Amino acid sequence: MSQPNPRRVAIGDRSINLTQVLKVAGLMQSGGEAKSVIADGLVRVNGEVELRKRRKMAAGDRVAIEGGPTLVLEA
Repeated sequence: MSQPNPRRVAIGDRSINLTQVLKVAGLMQSGGEAKSVIADGLVRVNGEVELRKRRKMAAGDRVAIEGGPTLVLEA
């Protein structure tokens, strides 16, 4: 599921949740789509399946979508 060259996503110092990360990265077009993918257990945060749509994210977190890219969050 992880890629050798993860995509970097700048989130700055704002508060952002997992659903928003997927939208900001351009992987999902809507919040509903992002929530569905998360609920289906297809998203991992820092190597663990994450089912919380509103999980607070921070710089350094790694997000991987099954069959898709790995993201590394940056400030």
